[in-house]
Amino acid sequence: MHAHFRGHAYHRHSHEAYSLGVTESGAQAFTCRGAGHVSSAGLVMAFNPDDPHDGHAATGNGFTYRMIHIAPEVITSMLTDLTGAAAGMPLFAAPVITDPALAGAVRRLHRSLTGAASPLEQSERLARVAALAARHAAGPGRLDPPGAGPAGLTARDRARVAERVREFLYDGYTAQATLTDLAEVAGCSRFAAYRAFRDRFGLPPSDYQRQLRLRDARRALASGAAAADVAAATGFADQAHLTRWFRRCYGITPGAYQRAGWLDS
Repeated sequence: MHAHFRGHAYHRHSHEAYSLGVTESGAQAFTCRGAGHVSSAGLVMAFNPDDPHDGHAATGNGFTYRMIHIAPEVITSMLTDLTGAAAGMPLFAAPVITDPALAGAVRRLHRSLTGAASPLEQSERLARVAALAARHAAGPGRLDPPGAGPAGLTARDRARVAERVREFLYDGYTAQATLTDLAEVAGCSRFAAYRAFRDRFGLPPSDYQRQLRLRDARRALASGAAAADVAAATGFADQAHLTRWFRRCYGITPGAYQRAGWLDS
């Protein structure tokens, strides 16, 4: 959900999933676990599964927020990935969290789910949110710091995982893969595959995949292919999606690239 409310008040209810929301403007007041709370701009609302809560604007100007709901098994699976051991369902200690990293990750995930992001990028952003959320839910001192490597992998293991993922991306960079696909290829958890690849090659798998797609698109454009056909053939959502990323990475649109004379003679 992405919404602005002024007069609406939520009746007391709960969700079967973890619910993470970022207040973007204004402030939302609510009761949860027998106490009143306020989430103002930049704060994260964190509800456990079956956490009863209500909600209404704390001021006359209302509030704007983004909310996502994550199945419990996603958080528990991530906690297992981080610790290397099976874990029960962790619970957030407080329904309002001050954590700019988590707030930013929730916003980016929400935008990727409602935009033209690839399935791989969406699953990476979900993994990032799940990892940060799992750390809060697990409690202080239980998990390694965010900069540490994936649990259970040696340096040689991480190098092997990264190479396997890279080979997979090269062989099928136009395919709509997810982190689950990469984990199966690498023989490790989704989080470990992501971290090992990023640490070795300096880019998340989704950025690396997009880079391969852009290189292929550039070659096709140089041969005179139409931009719409190139977008479809190289795994972009549509021509606008290709144009946006082509301009970001090369500083020029596909059409301008062709008009500038980069065509095979």
